[in-house]
Amino acid sequence: MSTRTENISNIAINKNADAVILLNEGNMHYACGFSPSEGVVIITNDNTSYHIVDSRYTETAINHSAETGMNVIEITESFSKEVESIVKKHNIRSMLFENETISLSSFRQYSKLLSNIEFIELGNELMKLRNIKDIDEIKFIKTANNIAEKSFMELLDEVKAGKTEKELASLFDYLMAKNGSDGISFDTILLTGVHTSMPHGVPEERKIQEGDFVLFDFGATYKGYHSDMTRTVAVHHATDEMAECYNLVLKAQLAGIKALGAGVPCADVYKSAYDVLNEKDMAKYFRHSLGHGVGLEIHEGYNASPKSKDTFEVGNVTSIEPGIYIPDKFGIRIEDLLYISPRGRENLSKITKELIIL
Repeated sequence: MSTRTENISNIAINKNADAVILLNEGNMHYACGFSPSEGVVIITNDNTSYHIVDSRYTETAINHSAETGMNVIEITESFSKEVESIVKKHNIRSMLFENETISLSSFRQYSKLLSNIEFIELGNELMKLRNIKDIDEIKFIKTANNIAEKSFMELLDEVKAGKTEKELASLFDYLMAKNGSDGISFDTILLTGVHTSMPHGVPEERKIQEGDFVLFDFGATYKGYHSDMTRTVAVHHATDEMAECYNLVLKAQLAGIKALGAGVPCADVYKSAYDVLNEKDMAKYFRHSLGHGVGLEIHEGYNASPKSKDTFEVGNVTSIEPGIYIPDKFGIRIEDLLYISPRGRENLSKITKELIIL
């Protein structure tokens, strides 16, 4: 039996439930070792675990069960029929469900099918487990990050005046795939000129011009785990204002990184970066949180925002990404991925943060 299924089983015990049912892709991956697009995981409070799949995933599930110890069941009729069978077999009377992510249709289906079962909210208990990355998870995230960084450095050779955002974003995705990514972490953000003032703008046909900032927000995936990085570069030259603003964002990021550590409230880490921007009256252009958890999902668990009640702890992987976005002018974001290891803070992002002028 795996440690992960045992830990999930303990959640059921602590919440006085007979079992846990998982439908969320990230949660299933955490338990069974890969990401089926459809399936069901059931783990009882005595750590008997089932992975219910259709014929597309049977072989993969069986291969992973050698490590997880899960009982693989291929459906003959429907997922719900197999769930019903397991509930009867184990005399399950109460079950934890993913109240934060389950679809309304799935909840209605299972609550109707298992009308004699008490459904108890799982809350964020499983996400708390997922927030604490083990050694293998860190290796996978590092591999994804290395793929993304290698691809970025290759892409820079192609970033020139006259190239379009869409053209370069498509090339970026290709380079990450060529270099070993299982898929992009999210839709690649590649913006130039005034478009950089949109924190999550979408690449268009806009062409790079000399004197533009170009903003790249990108990530690769490896064995289900994500990376996340942002860099902002200038093409041919940068004005004094552009350089001054860039260095301010970098100063804010370094302050956020310095504040990061186990036992530090997320809101305090946010404030450390915010205060740097606020000193120069630029915090009004900082329009998002300072960072978020990264792992099996690109945004998972906690986030470093002013209203966050969370506290960083050993095992967390988080982005640190201050930015300023001046409408109709330009935007700058600098983002690294940080791991809070038992030995201290480790920056997984290796690419220089000094202003690159191509």
